Amino acid sequence: MCLAIPMQVKAVEGSEAVVTQGGTELRVRTDLLDAVEVSDYVLVHAGFALQVVDPEEARATLAMLREMAGDAPQEGEARG
Repeated sequence: MCLAIPMQVKAVEGSEAVVTQGGTELRVRTDLLDAVEVSDYVLVHAGFALQVVDPEEARATLAMLREMAGDAPQEGEARG
């Protein structure tokens, strides 16, 4: 299973972009996209921006991921 994370574009430099999410900043390739602009949200997986997504969709996905992470058991803790 693959997971792509919505991240916001802070800079575009040729076929790369600097993206951020939750205090993490990454440099990703944008070769798979027709166009990407500063402030766009993109789905990022394995160092590539895969798709530009609607900002509301990005926020909803991030909220769901945060909720899931908050519900995850801590190391050594059983669910139940």
